[in-house]
Amino acid sequence: MTSTGQDPVRPAHWRTVVSFVQRTARLSPGQERAYQQYWPTLGRKVDELGKDPVDFDAWFGRPAPVLLEIGSGMGETTAQLTAAAPELNYVAAEVYKPGLAQLLLRVEKLGLTNLRLLRGDAVTLLRENIPADSLHGVRIFFPDPWPKKKHHKRRLVQPEFVALAASRIRPGGTLHLATDWEQYSVEMMAACRATPLLRNRFADQPGGWAPRPDWRPVTKFEQRAHEEGRVIHDLIFERS
Repeated sequence: MTSTGQDPVRPAHWRTVVSFVQRTARLSPGQERAYQQYWPTLGRKVDELGKDPVDFDAWFGRPAPVLLEIGSGMGETTAQLTAAAPELNYVAAEVYKPGLAQLLLRVEKLGLTNLRLLRGDAVTLLRENIPADSLHGVRIFFPDPWPKKKHHKRRLVQPEFVALAASRIRPGGTLHLATDWEQYSVEMMAACRATPLLRNRFADQPGGWAPRPDWRPVTKFEQRAHEEGRVIHDLIFERS
């Protein structure tokens, strides 16, 4: 199945509630220096992109497959994954400014040249600024589970979002999700299975769960989940 290039049909009420809260926090002196030094070149704000597609080839200064990670947090895992994949143009989308500033410190320390940062709503980014069939893949590792039932509507990975993300991935590319919250993992699996553009690469595995990739660094959230006895679920779906 191929994409029509159009956005997936979404209920009118979708995105009346966003999946994140804008938090304010002061930057450390080191973070402030890194932000001032590197953001003008390596970072952009989503709400300043308008409705124009991002020219990633021009921004990176080279043509290469573009991989989008949504929710890079404080950037430790993102920096390691970027360093391990120099053949990719790696893009990190995050709303938390101190996290982006910390990631820029890691960029400096590791000498990374294949990472760019976007601050703002990833749904707006996908809808307005990423063309259909263009991404090598999308990764979302340990998104906020919003554990209280009344807040479940804030969860990012819902059917409408998965349909949108899938439409932006090129055929053969992947949507890779990971969570340590059992009920959220079930919702993720249902949303992915309900998306016609996606097929489960590990449909033959128990529950359809992907084996934990050796290349994915253990995050602090994952370590805490292990300590608290929660099971980690990876989902890897391929764009058909």
